[in-house]
Amino acid sequence: MPTSIDTSIDTGAQIDVASGSTGLRNLYYVRFGFAIVWAGLVVLVASTLNPASIGLLVIYPLFDAAAAVIDFRTSGTSRPRTPLYLNMALSFLTFLGLAAAATSGIPSVLTVWGAWAITAGIVQLVVAILRRRLGGQWAMILSGAISVVAGASFVLQAGGKASSLTNIAGYATLGGIFFLVSAIRLHRRATLRK
Repeated sequence: MPTSIDTSIDTGAQIDVASGSTGLRNLYYVRFGFAIVWAGLVVLVASTLNPASIGLLVIYPLFDAAAAVIDFRTSGTSRPRTPLYLNMALSFLTFLGLAAAATSGIPSVLTVWGAWAITAGIVQLVVAILRRRLGGQWAMILSGAISVVAGASFVLQAGGKASSLTNIAGYATLGGIFFLVSAIRLHRRATLRK
């Protein structure tokens, strides 16, 4: 029979998971909106590397790093923290890599983007598996796995001297849809708890 101390600990854990799920859900909605708007803008300027396309390219990993910081700050004990540190570092390094690669051409940009998609996909996969008790994570698991495959595809395209960035817009759109699916599932799960 649990003591009152055990009950308060369990209640605290449930509150932490519930508030963590709400914060995560809201972050996923924001990430969906950003990805869709960003992808639409990239399609408009993706034919060449110009100030607008370069600006969009470097903004994406900075946004990803900021989202990881927000996730980290709101995560409490319900979220894995080490992979979030890794995600922040990867995103910042990608920002620097894309800024440098943009001076060399689209194949270099795709190589950097592909390497980021592979490594970030692995991190996303690990984080989603660790978060599965929060619910709504199957889409994030699938997204992480697809990111690894897409990243390899970008690296291969770079080797073929690709001349457009439009595939990156598709990648971001699909990722945004996965964030939306997870957000909706987290929202439904929270509604069922009430």
